[in-house]
Amino acid sequence: MTTKIKIEIFNYCLIISGSFLLAFGVVAFLSPNHIATGGTAGLAIVLHHLLKLPIYLLLVLINIPLLFFGVKYLGRKFAVDTTFCIVLISVFVAILTKIIPIPALSNNLLLSTLYGGISIGIGLGLIFKGGASAGGGTILAKIIAVSTGFKTSTIILVLDALVIIMAGIIFKSLEIALWSLISIYTASKLIDTILVGAPNKKIVHLSSSKNLTELSNLIFQQLNIKGTVVTGNDLANTEHKDIIFILIDKNKLNILKQLVHSYDKNIIMIVMEAAEILGTDD
Repeated sequence: MTTKIKIEIFNYCLIISGSFLLAFGVVAFLSPNHIATGGTAGLAIVLHHLLKLPIYLLLVLINIPLLFFGVKYLGRKFAVDTTFCIVLISVFVAILTKIIPIPALSNNLLLSTLYGGISIGIGLGLIFKGGASAGGGTILAKIIAVSTGFKTSTIILVLDALVIIMAGIIFKSLEIALWSLISIYTASKLIDTILVGAPNKKIVHLSSSKNLTELSNLIFQQLNIKGTVVTGNDLANTEHKDIIFILIDKNKLNILKQLVHSYDKNIIMIVMEAAEILGTDD
């Protein structure tokens, strides 16, 4: 078996697992409590309670036309994998509602919102990692982005907002719309975690008008951290500046702060999240 085939099998395992988790989150937590999520899954939940049509049927009816018009924007393989994913989600929803029906696992809005969002987020994260999409919002956003020039992420945000507004109107509850917003936020954080990993490193910039050679040596000796020292001038081009750029584990950040503070209290220290790291300086 070639490496390419192994990768494809692994990707489809991710898509299948993600599709099941997404369907499980909809059936076990969100739909019974009238809580929407983002994309067509959320739209299907809202329309299910409005039109009394099965969620699995609505998922197909909403997504297939969008796929048909969006193939040229997605690419053939991505479109095929996305179609497979949409059908799979619909099948899983049908199984969990008709063949092996599962009751709502909680009637508590907080628990349902959080666990529904977690299930949806992990499911979508696995689907995206497998190289597919759950359809709907992503497809429509790509089509609109190409036609208008707006960013895809901005359009997805607007579409999710429209789903939340619909949920509030159809369920006649502002509170439900707010719970739906929390569900979407929870899902988005889980998607980011799966795609780029939980951030455990920080980016630190240290800037001073003093020579920082000694400090850089101390950081290397005491923390065993490699980094980069950049020299230059301020914007007025009147003062020399030294800048240290380092990548540090979260558990060493406090030690670094103490080291910098003891060396020079006037050093400017900027700490940022390292969301995704590629390569190594070893």
